[in-house]
Amino acid sequence: MNLADLLVEGKAVIVDGAMGTLLQAQGLARGECPEGWNLLYPERVQAVHAAYLAAGAQIIETNTFGANRVKLAAYGFAAKVREINAAGVRLAREAAGGRALVAASIGPTGRLFAPWGDLTFEEAYAVFAEQAEACAAAGADILWVETMGELAEARAALLAARETGLPVVVTLTFSNGARTLTGTDPVTAAVVLTHLGAAAVGANCSGGAQELWPVLAEMARATALPLVVQPNAGLPRPEGGQSVFPVGPEEFAAWGKRFLDLGVALLGGCCGTTPAHIAALTAAVKGRAVPARSVIPGAALSSRSRTVFVGSGYPPLLIGERINPTGKKALATALKARAWDEVVALGRTQEEEGAGALDVNVGLPGGPEPELLRDAVRALGAQLGSPLVLDSANPQALAAALPEYPGRALINSVSGRPESLAAVLPLAKKYGAAVVALTLNEQGIPPRAEERVDVARRIVAAAEQAGLARQDVLVDCLTLTAGAAEAGPRETLRAVRLAKDLGLSTLLGVSNVSHGLPGRETLNSTFLAMALAAGLDAVIADPASTRIKETLLAGAALTGRDPGAKRYIETVAGKAPAAPKGGEVAREGEVNCSKGANLGQALRRGEKDALVRGVQEELAAGRDPLELLNTDLLPALGQVGEMYARGEYFLPQLLLSAEAMEAALGLLERAIGTAGVARAGRVALATVAGDIHDIGKNIVAALLRANGFQVVDLGRDVPPEEVVAAVAGGVDAVGLSALMTTTLPSLEQTVQAVKRAAPHLPVMVGGAVVTEEYARSIGADGYAADGVGAVALARQLIARAQQSKEVETNAHA
Repeated sequence: MNLADLLVEGKAVIVDGAMGTLLQAQGLARGECPEGWNLLYPERVQAVHAAYLAAGAQIIETNTFGANRVKLAAYGFAAKVREINAAGVRLAREAAGGRALVAASIGPTGRLFAPWGDLTFEEAYAVFAEQAEACAAAGADILWVETMGELAEARAALLAARETGLPVVVTLTFSNGARTLTGTDPVTAAVVLTHLGAAAVGANCSGGAQELWPVLAEMARATALPLVVQPNAGLPRPEGGQSVFPVGPEEFAAWGKRFLDLGVALLGGCCGTTPAHIAALTAAVKGRAVPARSVIPGAALSSRSRTVFVGSGYPPLLIGERINPTGKKALATALKARAWDEVVALGRTQEEEGAGALDVNVGLPGGPEPELLRDAVRALGAQLGSPLVLDSANPQALAAALPEYPGRALINSVSGRPESLAAVLPLAKKYGAAVVALTLNEQGIPPRAEERVDVARRIVAAAEQAGLARQDVLVDCLTLTAGAAEAGPRETLRAVRLAKDLGLSTLLGVSNVSHGLPGRETLNSTFLAMALAAGLDAVIADPASTRIKETLLAGAALTGRDPGAKRYIETVAGKAPAAPKGGEVAREGEVNCSKGANLGQALRRGEKDALVRGVQEELAAGRDPLELLNTDLLPALGQVGEMYARGEYFLPQLLLSAEAMEAALGLLERAIGTAGVARAGRVALATVAGDIHDIGKNIVAALLRANGFQVVDLGRDVPPEEVVAAVAGGVDAVGLSALMTTTLPSLEQTVQAVKRAAPHLPVMVGGAVVTEEYARSIGADGYAADGVGAVALARQLIARAQQSKEVETNAHA
């Protein structure tokens, strides 16, 4: 029996529930490595498996969630990765005895991906490959990648695990607003993971079933893969001196029925769920059929945080063409200098002008294209929301860039030449990309439309043989210059019609039609209108061209791709001033920070190099540093926090802006002396004893520093006495984090220890398992749900404490 056998029946499949809380009930101590129990107390681990099997679980997960070398190193077990994982699989297999499948649990590393952290794709891939190989060799039936908060890390884990040949299930964890920690929405997650070859996708942990309902509803329309849901039993709350999960077995089972009706096939539990929860779930859904789902048609392209669909029925996609050094001296210079802030600024400008995706071409004569394309993709993928089109015929460059991209890219392009098909299509399949099919063959560009469509047919057939879907091939019928061949544009348009008759999606670059002719924008937009009438689905063009954008809007309305002409009416009725015409942008997208107003823009965008240049110019021009800080930088930083609170910004933008602000503060302090910049306060931060997770604490530290606080970072797994020692060293507030339910008692102990040492010192707490109610119950002065909230809370608590101190001083005067 394997996963496919379970799923082919089309009935609900029961997965087990939480492991950690049940081990804690058997004596797992605070700060002890749960996975270490595979070696120390195997019988207790097997007792958990046996309880879930008795409750009806058809898939049981191994006790290996944190058994990667990064997490095990915190316990001194980095050299025992293979041993601990093998033991975990063996214990589950022995317990199952052939009655259930064994899924090897693979959790996150607990580190942030670059550029916000220090985890690279290469390191993450190696870490997950080591764990996956150990679990596969020990006999796991499935590799279960779970609780991922970062799509890039989930991609690395999936790619590594897939090399074992075992089916790989991937689930992410979502916060309020149905986004992951770094801003990925459910549709994007489902699209990216589906095309990377996951066997099933879904969500786990998070707040509970109610929070995951909209997540699964979105995923259900974005993928045909089996869906997985494993909610928490709610968030823990204090009760009788203990942390209690509020959702009981019957309520949990009722949610299970709702998820099944949505089309979710694999149902289980996460934190706080017990064999009783799984038994109730089994009684409610086992044996029931999984309803069929309707999935969004068309090719999907994704960044980390956004997905666009291409094909008949969708508005034509405008792909910005300007990240291409051909004929652009300034951009070529920026690429040679690795000035990625200028490249990002050029991409952002095109986004603001209306591009839905960005073509990225870094081809320089004699330049190291693999390195340049990889680094460009890193920079653009980290800072922009538009999907990327990797414009290169160099397989080495594509192989370097595709692993780094945290979304689903479009490769531009593959041709009908055998060597191109053999080199590009396997890369597209491996990294889940879509492809542009360039209709040229060994003889060049066929003159007649029928011949070009024949080439397209061969490319589509080869793509399907390589494992790509037909809808993931966008046919480029090739735009020829009207001035060189009068019949060229007509043949291109005929080819578009013929390709659409075959049910294929089409793409064109329109600018070539007017090469060498006057009135280029008129020719380009007229040719585009004719191509839209022929069925064109996507265009590579300059989004600065008002004529191009107006043609796309009107064309979509007139061809039925804008139902009720809604987008057309909304855009025209509220029309902004005309966008600038085409042509090279001065310095190709470099942000000009010579004026104070642009300092705030650079800060909001997280453009550190541009902000530093701007601050240096302002100071050199005699600007008062304090006035610059208070007038330009602090208001802009406040706007970043407001945009994050509204869901317009996500963690990546937040951290990039924080990094830029830190750099600017360093310049200002050197300009007027450290004492000249008023600090907001001194805050000690720590993840409490027994908890080795510090992503949340590190984010808070970065944001506090950016907002003018001095931070004493005590690290993770910090005992109460070390926090008290830091208090004695002089701080204005303490911030404590706990991300595991097993460390909530430690959080309470640390708060109480600080209060005994310094009764009036403000203490704020946070973390994935902490609630405002729990914070109050343990005597904390405040609770922050995220880093932005922590900054505001720190300001509020420190100000209140200072006011109380002044009142007390005056009373004794």
